Amino acid sequence: MTRPIINVTPLIDVLLVLLIIFMVVTPMRPSSFKARIPSKPISDDSVRPHPDTLVVSVDGTGGLRLNKETGLGSIDNPAQMIERLRETFTARAANGSLSESHADDSDRPFADRIERTVFVKAPSTIEYGKVARVVDLLKIAGAFPISLQIDDLDTP
Repeated sequence: MTRPIINVTPLIDVLLVLLIIFMVVTPMRPSSFKARIPSKPISDDSVRPHPDTLVVSVDGTGGLRLNKETGLGSIDNPAQMIERLRETFTARAANGSLSESHADDSDRPFADRIERTVFVKAPSTIEYGKVARVVDLLKIAGAFPISLQIDDLDTP
């Protein structure tokens, strides 16, 4: 009786082909992404923000403020901020305050055309994780899109 022999040649061929594929594909993978950083705006006191603009500001201690309204909780206790934003979005839906970019888009449901843009403004000294938590709570409240606002930008 002869002993069975395992032929590993096809296995080695497949492994070598996979090795070559990974060696070719790895350099093609992007190693970084490009972020467009806005230039520092010209300070013009006559420029006023749109009345529907919502800016959530985070102070150095983690307190939250909506435009000039204070006392809306903190990053660790955002319930008041979430409730206030939901009230704002509900009022905008009742008033028919549509987003300029989707006002004429009749294919979208009415609820998706409401102006729900929110800007997040935080000092550069605050931790990234805290800003990420603020963005998450804005998503919970129904804000979309969410943008970051940078004031102390140094341009080269």
